[in-house]
Amino acid sequence: MVKAIVGANWGDEGKGKITDMLAEESDIIVRFQGGSNAGHTIINDYGKFALHLLPSGVFYSHTTSVIGNGVALNIPYLFKEVNDLVSRGVPKPRILVSDRAQILMPYHILFDQYEEERLGGKSFGSTKSGIAPFYSDKYAKIGFQVSELFGEESDLRDKVNSVIEMKNVLIEHLYHKEPLDPDEIFKTLLEYREMVRPYVCDTSKFLHDAIKDGKKILLEGQLGSLKDPDFGIYPMVTSSSTLASYGAIGAGIPCYEIKDVVTVVKAYSSAVGAGEFVSEIFGDEADELRRRGGDGGEFGATTGRPRRMGWFDAVATRYGCRMQGATEVALTVLDVLGYLDTLPVCVGYEIDGQVTKDFPTTHLLKKAKPVYEYLPGWKEEIRGIKEYDKLPENCRKYIEFIEKEIGVPITMVSNGPERHEIIRRKSELQK
Repeated sequence: MVKAIVGANWGDEGKGKITDMLAEESDIIVRFQGGSNAGHTIINDYGKFALHLLPSGVFYSHTTSVIGNGVALNIPYLFKEVNDLVSRGVPKPRILVSDRAQILMPYHILFDQYEEERLGGKSFGSTKSGIAPFYSDKYAKIGFQVSELFGEESDLRDKVNSVIEMKNVLIEHLYHKEPLDPDEIFKTLLEYREMVRPYVCDTSKFLHDAIKDGKKILLEGQLGSLKDPDFGIYPMVTSSSTLASYGAIGAGIPCYEIKDVVTVVKAYSSAVGAGEFVSEIFGDEADELRRRGGDGGEFGATTGRPRRMGWFDAVATRYGCRMQGATEVALTVLDVLGYLDTLPVCVGYEIDGQVTKDFPTTHLLKKAKPVYEYLPGWKEEIRGIKEYDKLPENCRKYIEFIEKEIGVPITMVSNGPERHEIIRRKSELQK
């Protein structure tokens, strides 16, 4: 059985914890898109970790971690992550890398930095991890697939020369920087070949066989629905599809094999980077929520940037769940909200004097103002509670209000950052 774990909003929903938890009962965990540009924070018996390329199930000795063909593969970064885990006492994970994955090149990171610098105040708020230049090259057919490392060296050399000739025109005449040396790039690729050689295989065939054998497979998405290049807040989006549907492509399996889509939803809103954010809050109110949020505060796992904060947005979340094809929802960081007397929930957007509950495209989103309903807080610490019925009444009412607004059963409620701080519940929507 194949299950996808994806985000409903801007990312930062707590997918890492949910993947880490569900991996305990899984055989294979697959990263199917994105690269090292976003991170998943995990707290378990080994400590606190921020993973960027590795799937969040690497902490179990019985699992296999797969880097799928849809991933932006930063080879030295991948092995740095593995070494960092091992140095902290984690058993070395079993990793397989798709022979059809494409390689994130050092110059992709440079181009990302140069372009953000050139755009100045109109930049996209990139993590400068090279993701947009990487996917641009992939679809322009001038990227380097892992399989090419193991072909004829003369063919690889010719391609390097051709690509770098094109890149240097931009570097010298648009960005006014030092040109790239094709000899250095070719040498780097040969080094990458030896690093990745032991892990490369046809992961699509591996997953096909695993499905036939009845293995349990998790597809782990990066970021969330609102960062999807088609259905997100374009152009302030990422460069690969963040939707569960793409999991089939990014892993190389048939779409009908994805039987369950666990969509992770945060009990309030947060975002890293630029883009429209209707329920955003500012000042002391935001600072207090940011300080209390997550484990140690709301800061990007990749950039360390303070996350932008907001109240729960039912309009965006309902849309995000719809685009993911959510079959169930995991609601995270609920414990953070215990300090509030009143909980605002954004239930509609006012645009040009009209209230809508449908999530619009970006030019309308820019004009949207939040319409709030206010729910009473529970003013209690809820960490440590294991049964849904033991939660304070106002806490349960908040969960059930959100569930009704988004129209998807909330089957898991996370009330703390650690692996087993989770409450399983049977939703009325499942009856």
